[in-house]
Amino acid sequence: MKGIKIIFWTLWRIWFYILMAIPILIMFPFLVLSILSEKGYPYFFIMARIWAKFILFGMGFYYKVESEQTVEEDKSYMIVANHTSMMDIMLMLAVIKNPFVFVGKQELSKIPVFGFFYKRTCILVDRSNSKSRMAVFTKAQKRIQCGLSVCIFPEGGVPGDESILLDHFKEGAFKLAIQHQIPILPISFADNKERFPYTFFAGSPGIMRVKIHKQVETFGKNESNRKEIREEVRNTIFTQLVAFEAKKNVKTA
Repeated sequence: MKGIKIIFWTLWRIWFYILMAIPILIMFPFLVLSILSEKGYPYFFIMARIWAKFILFGMGFYYKVESEQTVEEDKSYMIVANHTSMMDIMLMLAVIKNPFVFVGKQELSKIPVFGFFYKRTCILVDRSNSKSRMAVFTKAQKRIQCGLSVCIFPEGGVPGDESILLDHFKEGAFKLAIQHQIPILPISFADNKERFPYTFFAGSPGIMRVKIHKQVETFGKNESNRKEIREEVRNTIFTQLVAFEAKKNVKTA
C-alpha cells in the first residue's frame, strides 16, 4: 500500500510541473506582449489567473471562499496571508481579482519557463541582502502609484517546521502599507499545507478553504503604530487558523 502511495505522489508531483508549463506555453506570445510595458500588466494578470485556476483544478483542488468584506475594484491593498505551500501563489491569484504583484524570493526565478515571467512581473527580494530588501520599497511604490495592489507573505517564507501553525511576521508589508497609507487585507489559507506541502511524499486532492478578513486601515497611522498593526493582522490570521483546525478535528472525530 505504501509503495502505491509513493508512486501516486511521484506522478502527482510530476503532473504539477506539467500543469505549470502547459498554459504558459500555450499563451506564451500573449504573455510576452503583456510584459513589454507596465500598461500591459493587467492583461498579464488575467492570464496569470487563468494559469492558476488551470493548475488548481488540474491537481484536483477546489476552493471555498468566505469573505467578511467586498474587495473594492480599482483600490490598492497590501494583501497578506499565511504561507505554507507552493499552492499559496496559485490560490491567491484565483481568489483576488484586483491586479496585484507578489513580493517574492529571488530563488523562484530559477524555475524553467515560470521563472522567466516571475522575475519580470514580481518584486524579487534576496532576504540575505540589505540593499535588495531596501529596493523592494522603491519598486513597490512604483506599482502602487500605478494603481496595483501588493501581496506579501509576511512570515518571510514557509516555516521549516511544518508543526508551526503561523510563524512570526516580518515588518516589510506593514512598513509599506503605512508608508503608502493603503489598507491591509488579511487572508487565511486553511488547507494548503495539508493539500500540497513541501514534503514530497505527502498531500492529496480536495478542498482549500479561504477566509478574507476585514481590511485593517493604515490611513492616518505612522511608524509608531507599525508593531500594533502587525500584531493585529497576525492575531486575526492566527485565530482563524485555530478555528479552521478545530472544525477539521470535529469532522474527523
